[in-house]
Amino acid sequence: MPIEFAQRIRRIPSYPVASGYELGDDVAMLASNESCFAPLPEVVEAAQRVIAGSHRYPDPSYSRLRAALSDRYGWPAERIALGHGSCDILLAAGEALLEPGAEVVYAWPSFSVYPHLAAASGARPVMVPLDSEQRHDLGAMAREVTVATRLVLVCNPNNPTSTAVPLEQIAAFLDEVPAHACVIVDEAYCEFNLLNDPDDSLDLLQRHPNLVLLRTFSKVHGLCGLRVGFGLCGSEELPRALDQVRQPFFCNALAQAAAVEALAHQDAVIERVTRTVAERISVDERLRALGLTPAESQANFCWFALGEERDEEEVMRGLEQRGVLVRGGSALGGPGALRVTYGTSAENERFLQALAEVL
Repeated sequence: MPIEFAQRIRRIPSYPVASGYELGDDVAMLASNESCFAPLPEVVEAAQRVIAGSHRYPDPSYSRLRAALSDRYGWPAERIALGHGSCDILLAAGEALLEPGAEVVYAWPSFSVYPHLAAASGARPVMVPLDSEQRHDLGAMAREVTVATRLVLVCNPNNPTSTAVPLEQIAAFLDEVPAHACVIVDEAYCEFNLLNDPDDSLDLLQRHPNLVLLRTFSKVHGLCGLRVGFGLCGSEELPRALDQVRQPFFCNALAQAAAVEALAHQDAVIERVTRTVAERISVDERLRALGLTPAESQANFCWFALGEERDEEEVMRGLEQRGVLVRGGSALGGPGALRVTYGTSAENERFLQALAEVL
């Protein structure tokens, strides 16, 4: 007799991982929104210094990392949630807040992990379409919030469409959402958003105890292989609740040490953002020259429709044959489109030449 799994397993969608990694090193890896910049040497050294102590469990209080984040953002350490990447915090929030009869509101297409939360908990997903510019329709989202809403997710900049809404719109939206609903503003790509300074949203935490600003070391800091994310929370209750539903020691010692060191190098963040934005401008101009219309990106990746006459899978296959890996929109809720990370100048040139040949 086969193993019988819980009913909810059948509801949970699989995360759409990129394929083609078996092709080896001679590949432009533009599918997963990773940083093309390796961790700083000082960050690598910080991780290496603690690896000899790996026979001991990591600090379960994460005191050094919480203190470093508190100093960097001027926010109390006890109101900072940590996780094995920001996805870990999202999944824990779903477990802590959602249950059958509850609702979770989010835009679509948006981050592929969001549908997992409702499916795993039995809550009702309320998916609100993006507007005509591929941005969050915050007015429509606010109208969907009810007494049953426990969680609202706003991805800004949005993954996969790369777009962002200005902070004043986020602020107005938060004023409309009742206090019983937790709002997570997922800011994984906020450093690349030129509409506002990344630190400007911190003021919203003072006014909204139900708010979480979710961030990560995976993108601009280049630490996605170590998996460490954090949430700046409007109250102390949420970090405590998240810790209750997770295993202990969820953030490993190397990740903690690397993240602490990375926070000491804000000059590198500015340099990486500057270089990425320069590539963003260049790539998007070249895409328009090919007759494509990329969304207005405020992230480290672009999103563009291929047009009805082009087959998404066929274009991706052609790019892969030329050593370029990108992500197809069908796996991300937006069929007929591609999401492409901005890489190095050489990687971007390889992508653009390959795309021109395929088209």
